[in-house]
Amino acid sequence: MTGTPIRVVLADDERMVRTALRVILDAEPDVEVAGEASTGAETVSVVREVRPDVVLMDVRMPEIDGIRATEQILATMERPPRIVVVTTFENDAYVYDALRVGAAGFVLKRSAADELVSAVRLVARSDSLLYPAAVRGLAAEHARRRPAAPPWAARLTDREADVLRLMATGLANAEIAGRLGVGPATVKTHVAAVLAKTGARDRTQAVIAAYESGFITPG
Repeated sequence: MTGTPIRVVLADDERMVRTALRVILDAEPDVEVAGEASTGAETVSVVREVRPDVVLMDVRMPEIDGIRATEQILATMERPPRIVVVTTFENDAYVYDALRVGAAGFVLKRSAADELVSAVRLVARSDSLLYPAAVRGLAAEHARRRPAAPPWAARLTDREADVLRLMATGLANAEIAGRLGVGPATVKTHVAAVLAKTGARDRTQAVIAAYESGFITPG
């Protein structure tokens, strides 16, 4: 694969986990491990220094947890990296909270090496949702416990509403364009409008907002 390698920071308080992740990623010609961190505060510092494309973030770390670290990175960097939570349990409330504050998705620590690498590539270079079925499952478990989101749904056009529903299924812009019979550039415009109206940083946050508001019903 050609082009600039995807630069990744590994954030986990267990050295063995970081080592295992590094071995997997270092074996890929298009991925480069740019740094490591063992605490939430160190993660923020390392990410600001090396400016990676992707952070693999453990949610339970000393000093500040991965959720707070994610918030700080996204709030203080002009061009922040995509953040992927690495977790043991996919229905963990911590994971859902990390998605709500801006993480792009999550992977399980027990995932096969090719799944992990695919997840890194997807969030770095794709406009589709990472593991949409898993996000839907998290929403089914946790969204109903949240207060309703602001009534942004009324501000969506019918076409924007269609785009948001298709985003939630995990389709990329080109696939959505095919479904709706429009050009990819038109879909990109609709996605930008959806993000603006939902107040979301990216597709994942927009989809979470859709579930929390009841605009999309998990199931």
